[in-house]
Amino acid sequence: MERRGEKEEEEEGSGVRVTPALLKATTGEFSLESILLLRLRGRGIAHLGCLADCSNLEWLDLSGNAIAGLAPLATLRALAVLNLAGNRVASVEPLRGCRSLRQLNLAGNRLRSLRQLRCLQGLRHLESLRLRDPLGNLGNPLCAAPAYRAALAAMLPGLKAIDGQRVAGRGSELFRLCGELDAALDSEAAPAVPAEPPQPWVQAGFWEPRPARRSAVLEEATRQLGQALRECRELGRRADDSIAQAQRALGRRHHGNFGF
Repeated sequence: MERRGEKEEEEEGSGVRVTPALLKATTGEFSLESILLLRLRGRGIAHLGCLADCSNLEWLDLSGNAIAGLAPLATLRALAVLNLAGNRVASVEPLRGCRSLRQLNLAGNRLRSLRQLRCLQGLRHLESLRLRDPLGNLGNPLCAAPAYRAALAAMLPGLKAIDGQRVAGRGSELFRLCGELDAALDSEAAPAVPAEPPQPWVQAGFWEPRPARRSAVLEEATRQLGQALRECRELGRRADDSIAQAQRALGRRHHGNFGF
């Protein structure tokens, strides 16, 4: 164990270190706690540095780097997707703390035994694990063992996909439920019963216009409005008479002034 740690430290002796400046320049976020998604693919990273400060990180791509030690990842409780393909990882023990992890890509690393993956047994949400990627020509030494996928499925029964392939008998809840429903319908098949004629979902006459209801309040308001209109007309008539009288008086006055 000590030799492994010394080897990891030796391999991490050179390479890019994850720093707050690097993270802020990559994401544009001022606070490391605000980073939810982070892509650091092919950056020559060997040290994960301050990555533990990204406490709310949910999606992380570290593929194609030179990473051997994963200690800073142990505190990332919200991390759900992690891509470590193409690195130098020989121990995934720190991932024990990633309780929300659902998808994990470890293809192209240095994992030699399934025993090194026992620490993942406590990750109840882990559904997809990739140790080998034929398209990228990536694998792990343990992939040379015969039937390693079957052994991995037995060790991690919650997995629905291994190396991108669905685990037989898992990951197909909808298909299983549909099959059970079909079987139940077939077993309970009964002689056909004549269908009843369709019934309206509203009562007859529901859409017909209804006669307006008379209201004592509405009638009183109508009466008062009519009375107000009549008073307005009377006031208007009186105003017209007053204006006409004033105009006649002014006309006589102007006519008298012409004599001077």
